[in-house]
Amino acid sequence: MEETISLKEIFAVLKKRLGLIIAITVVAAGISAIISFFVITPTYQSNAQFIVNQDTNAESSTVDINQIRSNVEIINTYNQIIVSRRILDQVVEELDLPYSSGTLASQVAVSSQQNSQVVNLTVTNEDPYLAADIANKTIEVFQEEVPVLLNVNNVSVLAEAVTGANPSPVNPKPMLNIAIAIVVGLMAGVGLAFLLEYLDNTIKTEQDIEDKLGLPILGVVAHVTDEEMSRAHISRAQVSNVKRERGNINGAKKKTV
Repeated sequence: MEETISLKEIFAVLKKRLGLIIAITVVAAGISAIISFFVITPTYQSNAQFIVNQDTNAESSTVDINQIRSNVEIINTYNQIIVSRRILDQVVEELDLPYSSGTLASQVAVSSQQNSQVVNLTVTNEDPYLAADIANKTIEVFQEEVPVLLNVNNVSVLAEAVTGANPSPVNPKPMLNIAIAIVVGLMAGVGLAFLLEYLDNTIKTEQDIEDKLGLPILGVVAHVTDEEMSRAHISRAQVSNVKRERGNINGAKKKTV
């Protein structure tokens, strides 16, 4: 026999476990805020650009389409050279960085648009000013090494990395993290609420008896609280006092007659 649940029962479960759902959501948002603001170290990005143009050693001043196409194709090679140990080892040495070229390679990203001669170099670091220095120094070293490696001189700096007055970190993003935590907390809270309701096999209402035992209800014994008992005793005492007073009045009348 398949069990079905109505929309009314769903809202009843949510209302019953509302405190649990809110608590889990608040805890998730709080943990996310603490981690975002106090645990994760902010990181900054700095961008520099260089362009792969015609070989400046060429005598012809006319624009060669084939040469431009060749420059575009060679960019993939340049993207690998710029993050190689030969380039980054020199960057680490000249900037006196406290880590190896392998660690530096994880901070450097090179990208370019399809069929574009412009290459973007992005450096991510905990220090925004150091990120800009690394980006500029990497392009500088790369520009010096390209003629030695490939016997060409077709790399020009298009835009140097510059750090603004008030740089903003790219990570973490506290508001986004908190929003995600709230959504996850709500989902976890709702899921836990229905799980607890599913595991709860206790009998709470008369309808539960009829559904689970298949027996008719003959009578119900109400639960009486201490406060209700006290009120009942007070009411009975008041009734007794009223009866006693009436009895005294009736007795006095009889004696008078």
